[in-house]
Amino acid sequence: MANGFEWNAERVEELTKLWATGLSASEIGRKLGITKNAVVGKVRRLDLAMRRQPATPKVDRKVITLDSLKANMCSWPNGEPGTPEFRFCGKVAEPSKPYCADHCAIAYVPNTKRKATAAA
Repeated sequence: MANGFEWNAERVEELTKLWATGLSASEIGRKLGITKNAVVGKVRRLDLAMRRQPATPKVDRKVITLDSLKANMCSWPNGEPGTPEFRFCGKVAEPSKPYCADHCAIAYVPNTKRKATAAA
């Protein structure tokens, strides 16, 4: 190889051990003094189990049904009642309110007539 690195039995064993620990190809490459691509190439040639990229966390939270809704949880309905997709928001509710801060802003619209009367 051009950089003087050769895959001997010891290096293959080290690669296999490091791969099994879950380190990334880049991290393994740094430890072995080679490139990420060299690691990936050898992993493929050795037919080691390829790892998937970690899944990005889903924004959608746990499905909150009526049965799992608690007093301190936002009870704002999402979806069409009676369908499998129907659920409740479930975020932490504002004190003495049935909804979270975001849904309180929608549900409780200030009375403009009362404000106008008080200002006059």
